[in-house]
Amino acid sequence: MMKRFDILKKTFSYTYVVLIMALLYAPILLIIVFSFSGNARFSFSQGFTLASYKEIFSSDSFDGLMSALKNTVVIAVISSVCSTILGSISAIGIHSLRKKMRTIVSAVNQIPIINSEIVVAVSLMIFFSTFAFPQGYVRLILSHISFCTPYVVLSVLPLLQRMDKNIYEAALDLGSTPTKALFKVLLPNLVPGIVSGFIMAFTLSLDDFIITQINKGAGTGIETLSTYIYEDARVKSISPYWFAVFSIIFVVVITLLLLANIRKLKKSEDK
Repeated sequence: MMKRFDILKKTFSYTYVVLIMALLYAPILLIIVFSFSGNARFSFSQGFTLASYKEIFSSDSFDGLMSALKNTVVIAVISSVCSTILGSISAIGIHSLRKKMRTIVSAVNQIPIINSEIVVAVSLMIFFSTFAFPQGYVRLILSHISFCTPYVVLSVLPLLQRMDKNIYEAALDLGSTPTKALFKVLLPNLVPGIVSGFIMAFTLSLDDFIITQINKGAGTGIETLSTYIYEDARVKSISPYWFAVFSIIFVVVITLLLLANIRKLKKSEDK
């Protein structure tokens, strides 16, 4: 009886996981599949074709797409590097606080994460307008840093909590300066969390639409990939080559995440 119950329980668990994964990834997989159809009607009337991928390079929107892609990568790289530095330093500072204050600051750090993105976007817009920040790249980079940094903190902080604090104190006792102990002892132990935080910040910045759309400024002419897709689709509707673009973006993002997780897994196995 117990064995039958265990089998049913395991079957239900696997079925539940499969259904959740299907719900999450089926729409993306459909986009990838129909990117080889050559049309936007979700049918293979032309058979299996790479026409949508070829159209990326022959379309009138190619120059605009490349400009938007360049802006997206530049903003994502700058903001994720700054977020990683700020988030790592902040995590070390939070970990050094007393327990009560650490709990309060950690809760405050999570507010931008749990808060609605439209609220964060409008708040940033009001802040930038009030203090007359230059429109364009300055506002966009600062916006991306502000919403990416809390994720880096959440990525680094658990490693600090698991790390034996006696290691850092031992380095100080052996004559190391606080700065040397930070770079030689503390940071090497935090590398997996820092790398994960950087990749998370990069993908979040790469993917953002609402905050970018509201804070890029109407007269700047700056478009990121998400805002350019929105504007093009709003005017011309979804073209077949966008399916190919979406597929490429998904493959790039999922590859980055897989590489980060494989690297983390190998490090944990080596230990």
